[in-house]
Amino acid sequence: MNTDGNKFALEFADSSTFKVREKDFRFIHPEFTQISDDCPQADFSVLTELQEETLSLQEITEWLFDEFNAQTAWCTCLLVEDGLYFYWQKDKVFVRPTAQVESVQAKRDAEKLAAESLAHCIDNLSKNIFDEQDEPYLKEIARVALNQSKTAKILSHIGVENSPEAAYKLLLKIQYFEPSFNPYPARFNIPTDEEISVDVPVIERVDLTHLASYAIDNEDSNDADDAISIEGDKLWVHVADVANIVPSGSDLDVYAQERGSNFYLPESIIHMLPTSVTKATALSGESNALSFCFEFDGENINNIEVMQSRVNVTNTTYNEVDKWLVADSNENLAKIQAIGVTHQVFRDSRGAINLHLPSVDVRFIDGKASVTPQVSSPSRDLVAEMMVMAGRTMAQFTSDNLIPVPYALQDEGDFSAEFLAKKDSLTLSESFLAIKNFKRSATSVKPLLHYGLGLPAYLRVTSPMRRYYDLLTHQQIINFITDKPMLSVSRVKEIIGSVNVALSNVHKVSRASDEHFKCLFLNQNPNWTATGVVVDIRGDKALFMIPDIGMMTQIKFKNLPQLDEEMQLQVSQVNLVDRSVNFKVV
Repeated sequence: MNTDGNKFALEFADSSTFKVREKDFRFIHPEFTQISDDCPQADFSVLTELQEETLSLQEITEWLFDEFNAQTAWCTCLLVEDGLYFYWQKDKVFVRPTAQVESVQAKRDAEKLAAESLAHCIDNLSKNIFDEQDEPYLKEIARVALNQSKTAKILSHIGVENSPEAAYKLLLKIQYFEPSFNPYPARFNIPTDEEISVDVPVIERVDLTHLASYAIDNEDSNDADDAISIEGDKLWVHVADVANIVPSGSDLDVYAQERGSNFYLPESIIHMLPTSVTKATALSGESNALSFCFEFDGENINNIEVMQSRVNVTNTTYNEVDKWLVADSNENLAKIQAIGVTHQVFRDSRGAINLHLPSVDVRFIDGKASVTPQVSSPSRDLVAEMMVMAGRTMAQFTSDNLIPVPYALQDEGDFSAEFLAKKDSLTLSESFLAIKNFKRSATSVKPLLHYGLGLPAYLRVTSPMRRYYDLLTHQQIINFITDKPMLSVSRVKEIIGSVNVALSNVHKVSRASDEHFKCLFLNQNPNWTATGVVVDIRGDKALFMIPDIGMMTQIKFKNLPQLDEEMQLQVSQVNLVDRSVNFKVV
C-alpha cells in the first residue's frame, strides 16, 4: 500500500491497484498480519443475550471467537458485511433481534429458491421442455404473449424479445400453448360472456300472430333475430324486441356498448349481451317483436308503420326455403322474393355495386379447423334484400320523424363510366382492383347516401341482439312511438364515438382469429391444394386470390401470367405466429 496525496494506492496480488480515500477505510485491528477468509466457527448462541445491543468490533469478536486478533476481527467484519446477524452503525455493530434474523434468512431462502427455480426453468426451455415447477415463469411469459404484461424477466434471461409475438412463438414451440389456442381475444382484452338474469317487462302489444312469419337462418342457428311476412301489399319485417329488456341507459345497455357487437370466432361466440337476453328475445314460435310494415311500389317506400308486436314465427333454414322457392310451394315467400328482386333492380338503377368477392366461413369444431366457401342462393338473396329494405324503410321513418339514430353511410366512389356499364359482369381481378375506388363506410347521425347499396339513406336495424347500433336504433324508435324521451343528437354522437372504438377491436380480433384458424386448417391438411386466380401484377410478382380459403398470396415469376389466369396452388410454408402462408404453383 502506497500513499498518493490524500489517497492510498492499494496493490493486489495480481499487481492491479486501486486508490482509496482515507475516510473509506474501516480500522479493525492494530496488528497488521496475513489474514484469510477461512474463519473458525463462531458461537452464535451468545447472540441470544445480545439482541438489539450495539457493540464495538472488539466486543462482538470476543463474544463470537473468544479472542480478538487480526484474523478473528476480519472474520467478524465478514459476518457484519453479510448482514444476517449484524449490521454497521457507523463504527459500531448492531445485533439484530432473533425475529429480524429469521426474517432476513427467510428472504434469503426464498431468493435462493427463486434463483434455483429460474435456473431450472432456463435449463428446461433450452431443451424445449417444461414441467410443473416452471409454471409461474410460463404464466409470466403467457401474459406477455397475450399482451397483458410488457415484460417477463425470464425472457431476457433466455435471449427472447419481450413482445407478444416472440413470447407466443416460444410457448407454441414448447407446446405450452396448443396450435388451436386463439390468443387474440385476450390480446385485445375482449370481455367474456357473463350470465345475468333478466326480466321481460309486460307491455301492450299489437297481435300479429295471424301472419305467416318466417325466420330463415343457418342449420345450426337457434337465436333468430328477424322474420319476414307479407299481407296483401304490405311487407313486414319483425325483429327481436331486445330494447324492451335493454332500455337506453340501463346497466345492460352499458354492457352492450362496451362490446359493440357479437364476436363470431371460429371456435366460439362472445356475445354482445348476456345469453339470457338472447333466450328471452330470440324469435321462435310466439314471440315479442318490433315490427316494421311498409309497401313498395317499385321505386318508393310508402305507408310505413312501426309497432311493438306479438308474432308467431316459423323457424326454417336457407336450404329448406331454397327447396320451397324452386318448387314454388310457398306463395308468401314467392311473393316476397319477387318484391325483393324488383327492389334489387331499383337499387342497381341507382348505382348499387356488389363486387361479389369470395367469402368463407371458418370454424373450429372437435379439434378440427374447417374453411368453407360461402355460396349464394335464392333464399339468401331474398333475406339479404329484405334486410336492406328494412334498413331503407327505417332510415326514411327516422329521418321523417327527426329521430336521432346512427345511420350507415358511404360516399360516392371513384368509378369510371366504363366500369359502371359492366359492373354486373366483372371478372375477379376487376372486382378486386375496384375495391380501392370505394370510399370507406362510416356512421353518422345524418341520413346520407349509402353509395354501395344505391340508397339515399340506410340504417342498421335487424340485429339488435348482435349489433349495438341496431339496438340503439330500436331504443330510439320505441321511445318515439311510446312518447318517451329520446337521446339527443349530441348524445348519440358520443355513443357512436365510443362504440366505434369497441367495433375496431371486434374487427381486428375477428380477422386475426379467422387468419389463425385458416393457418391451423392448412397445418392440419398439408397436402391441400386449390385454384388461385391472378388479380394483380406487382413488378415481377403475381398477386393471387384463393377463393376456396379466402386468402391472398404473391408469387414471383420469370414469365408473368395474365390477369384472371388460374393456377393450382399448394402450401409451402405456414407461420402460425404471424398468421402468414406461402404458396407455390403445383
